[in-house]
Amino acid sequence: MRVTQSMLSGNMLKNLSNSYSKLGKLQEQINTGKKVNRPSDDPVVAMKGIGYRTQLNNVEQFSRNIGEAYNWLDTTDDTFDKVGSALQRANELMVQASSDTSTPEDREKIDAELQQLQKHIQSLANTKIGDKYIFSGTKTTTAPYNNDNGGYTNNLSDNAFGKTIEIEVFDGINMQINTTPLNLFKNIDDVFEDISSKITNGATADELSSLITSINNNMNELLKTRADIGARQNRVELMDARLQSQEVIATERMSENEDIDYEKTITEMITQESIHRAALSVGSRIIQPTLVDFIS
Repeated sequence: MRVTQSMLSGNMLKNLSNSYSKLGKLQEQINTGKKVNRPSDDPVVAMKGIGYRTQLNNVEQFSRNIGEAYNWLDTTDDTFDKVGSALQRANELMVQASSDTSTPEDREKIDAELQQLQKHIQSLANTKIGDKYIFSGTKTTTAPYNNDNGGYTNNLSDNAFGKTIEIEVFDGINMQINTTPLNLFKNIDDVFEDISSKITNGATADELSSLITSINNNMNELLKTRADIGARQNRVELMDARLQSQEVIATERMSENEDIDYEKTITEMITQESIHRAALSVGSRIIQPTLVDFIS
């Protein structure tokens, strides 16, 4: 086959174009730090990258859900801690009131403080996160306690107040983040009403002493509820640690899949630059002077 001058020139230009393309790709990789800057660069790497990003997005969403779970559970536990302190104080006051040395005037003062504790617990029952009442089941826009409507909502008339709220904290794993202690709040309120009624009606020390047992029963029920919350808090912490591990793993895999090795890529670029210069040097010899003169 006869090799003509035009064939040599054409091959030279084609090779130079390919060399420029390789240089441009390597420069782009160094500038972006990525092996693939468009799907056409490497479809396999691009598809893997989409999978890793989807995994990371899921982890980020679950992490936000975990934060919401922490918020609900921590707020609930803190609220019950305050309820427990109020009941403890009520217990101390009832011990004083049931003493034989306590006068009717002393009991009136004790009753006044107990009424304030009762109101305090009623306000705690209406604890909110944002615009949501956390003790209203799924009916989060309705306050559990409303004095204008006769006190605590009767959850038997609307089972929404007893329903749980769950949130997804991992793929396919849901956790209950709310607590439905409406009956407990009602029982506590009934005890306070009974105490106030008995003190007002001049109950004996023994009659008042019997109400201490009712307070202690409510405190025990409160401790059981807090134990359940604590167990869920522990599980949320475990899920949080698991998510953090998943995030690290997914990030590492994505980096291995997409990020360049700078030392290797820079070395490749220097090598390609040397090859390109050599191609330019050889190309200048391929074009004959007479052809150059002809073109000019």
